[in-house]
Amino acid sequence: MKHMTTVAGLVLAAVCWGNTLAAQEEKEEGSPAALAKAVMGARVSLERGLAASASHGQPISAKFEMEDGKLQLSVYTVKGGKFSEVIVDHNTGKIVKAEPIAEGEDYTAARSQSAAMAKAKGSLRAAVEQALRGNAGFRAVSVTPSLKDGRAVADVALAKGEELKTVSVPL
Repeated sequence: MKHMTTVAGLVLAAVCWGNTLAAQEEKEEGSPAALAKAVMGARVSLERGLAASASHGQPISAKFEMEDGKLQLSVYTVKGGKFSEVIVDHNTGKIVKAEPIAEGEDYTAARSQSAAMAKAKGSLRAAVEQALRGNAGFRAVSVTPSLKDGRAVADVALAKGEELKTVSVPL
């Protein structure tokens, strides 16, 4: 009987330890530092993803993100008043898929980003390149346009190792 209690205790400990590791791994995967590390290893830059997605419309935002444990490069575009999310392969630069955005938080964000880009004098790609010029060794993680005091600006998130920072660039 004592042996059964010991085995049950060991099984319970193993299950708890496994759950703790899984939760820690999920937490690390969703962390900005884990994302920054993954972006540093991507073969395709955010700028190149913006260029690739242009075949589906005007890019209005772009970001690297972790999706189901894998790095993904997502670009929102607008063409003819319709919004799409374009997924670009971060290893090849080829478009993996493009899906319409027609509702929810993504639609609200796309509308806001499109309104900011309508007032922009430059492209998101140019904004990213400008942000990188002043930050040697960094890679762009995301670019999001917005209106500040009626003027279009792009917030460019940059990563270098585990260091993250955001630079605002006039559009």
